[in-house]
Amino acid sequence: MTTIIDVNPSDTWTGLAEKTDSILIDVRTNAEWSFVGIPDLSPVNKQAILIEWNQFPTMTKNEDFASILMDKLDGSAPSDVYFLCRSGVRSLAAAALMVDIFAAQGWSVNCINVTEGFEGDLDADGHRGNLNGWRARGLAWRQS
Repeated sequence: MTTIIDVNPSDTWTGLAEKTDSILIDVRTNAEWSFVGIPDLSPVNKQAILIEWNQFPTMTKNEDFASILMDKLDGSAPSDVYFLCRSGVRSLAAAALMVDIFAAQGWSVNCINVTEGFEGDLDADGHRGNLNGWRARGLAWRQS
């Protein structure tokens, strides 16, 4: 059965390291990848798959998101698919979409929303990247 699970970035890193067939889909925009950075999964011998959920600069929904992801999977069902965005909202929408698509394929896949996202929640000063999130937790990342 395909389900949606919420996990924090640290547990995401552990899951990616422990399950060889687990993958990370970064659903942020090209601008975010370029200017903010991307997860560096090379320490766990993986690479994040970058597919915009909303297309920059118009921020319209990427109607091809599911077909692009399915093409990248090339007919193989990973056990766990982690979805990451800035703060956990777009990634949840992407996970919800893919739950139905994976189920229609007859695949049993855990669609995992990375809570906190790459940049995390806003702090008292209205800034991201200080309280939580991928970078604030000290996980590997790089500028693209």
